[in-house]
Amino acid sequence: MTTLVRIDKVRKIYKRDAFEVPVLNGITLDVPYGDFLALMGPSGSGKTTLLNLIAGIDRPTGGSITVEQREISNFTESALAGWRARHVGFIFQLYNLIPVLNAFENVELPLLLTKLSKRERRQHVETALNVVALGDRMFHYPRQLSGGQEQRVAIARAIVTDPTIIVADEPTGDLDAKNAQETLDLLQRLNEDFKKTIIMVTHDPKAAQHAKRTLHLEKGLLVEEGAPAAEAARA
Repeated sequence: MTTLVRIDKVRKIYKRDAFEVPVLNGITLDVPYGDFLALMGPSGSGKTTLLNLIAGIDRPTGGSITVEQREISNFTESALAGWRARHVGFIFQLYNLIPVLNAFENVELPLLLTKLSKRERRQHVETALNVVALGDRMFHYPRQLSGGQEQRVAIARAIVTDPTIIVADEPTGDLDAKNAQETLDLLQRLNEDFKKTIIMVTHDPKAAQHAKRTLHLEKGLLVEEGAPAAEAARA
């Protein structure tokens, strides 16, 4: 399959006062178009850092990150911000909806950075909300929605720009079992039916089962695909 994201020998070091804290220690990884990748690992393993680098939220200390044959790790800050707005859809654990805006307005937010007309924005928002089965809740405010519905609004916001990549950081971490299952089913549908490339950080093995493949990180390194480092060490 054609490679969408190429991560080559990526390192990330954070500085705290006079100390350097290595988080990623030379990660190399290819993500093909249409992949649904789950990143797992213990707290502090570097999985969220890796997700943020792929999404252009952070920059690597060393190595390169290439998306659609463009090395985003070399972009200027303004170019990177524009690239994120066009190519990345974000799904967070805590939804990050704006409470004074209704579902329609929350989903429309990323489109305000585009040149779409008001009518075109409305069409995009309605389509996205219908995809997540919330077309009848578009004028409800977050306080009028369940946690599962809020997360579906957040997913609609993530897909409204038709992004190249969807990044999801613990998307079921604040949901009960039923709503978590519905959220994962929706992500799986976006991947299978709409061919969206999804990279998801999760600590939940049940969530990872919805992905096409799972990679484990430990101490800033990728270990054997589909197995935690402890298991890989015993193999």
